[in-house]
Amino acid sequence: MAQVPAAGDPFEALGDPNRREILRLLSAGDKPVREIADAMTISRPAVSRHLRVLKDAGMVAEQARGTRRIYHLQEQGMRAVQAYLEGIWGEAAVRFRLLAENLAESTDQGPGR
Repeated sequence: MAQVPAAGDPFEALGDPNRREILRLLSAGDKPVREIADAMTISRPAVSRHLRVLKDAGMVAEQARGTRRIYHLQEQGMRAVQAYLEGIWGEAAVRFRLLAENLAESTDQGPGR
C-alpha cells in the first residue's frame, strides 16, 4: 500500500523553536498533549497547534488511547529530513576532500621543488 506524502514542509516545521522542543520531548517517548504542554512555557492550545503542523509535515503521529491522544515521532518524516541533510553534507564532504587533496598537491609541488 503506497503512503501519501505529508502535506507540510518538514523544514518549515523545524523552523519554530517550540516545535523543535516538542520533537525533543517526544524523542524520550510517546506523550499525551497534556504532558507535552506541562513541560513547556506555552499554552495547551498552542501545543496542539504546533503538533498539528508537525503532524502535517509527517514528523509526528497520534494514536487514540481512550479519550487521550498520544503523540510519537513519525520515523518516516524524521528519516526524510535526515536523508536530505546527509545528502547535502555528503556532497559538501566530497568537495572538501577534493579541495584538501588539491591543496596538499599544490603545496608538495610548490616553488623550490
